[in-house]
Amino acid sequence: MTTKENVQTGGCLCGAVQFEVSGPFRDIIMCHCSMCQQASGHHAAATAAPSSAFLFKKQTGLTWYRSSSHAERGFCRKCGSSLLWKMEGRDDISIFVGCLAGPVNLPVSMHVFTGEKKDYYQISDHAEQFERYPDAPGFKST
Repeated sequence: MTTKENVQTGGCLCGAVQFEVSGPFRDIIMCHCSMCQQASGHHAAATAAPSSAFLFKKQTGLTWYRSSSHAERGFCRKCGSSLLWKMEGRDDISIFVGCLAGPVNLPVSMHVFTGEKKDYYQISDHAEQFERYPDAPGFKST
């Protein structure tokens, strides 16, 4: 996995959450888990950066929802935009790529939770695929 140094701006649809984040950014991971599908309406594409790299310019709409025993999802409570995801005990925050304002210029490095993928689409790139998340116990590549 590679990282890219730069500064990105991002935010929600209504503008109640606006942030600036500086890299390095993780490559994009495509998550096909059922929770990402429910939160976004499809699979999720996310990069990540260190928590300390975030500067929130406006966060009146930012709400965190504990979606599992180990993670929270950040979204705008005014317009519903899915924005962020963070795992307990880690010092980075995942950023849903669609909420970034400019070109991202990062490759897709992997697809995770492919066992939960819906049947109406195919994964057609050459990125590695995993039934679970690679650092989860008992993961296996598909």
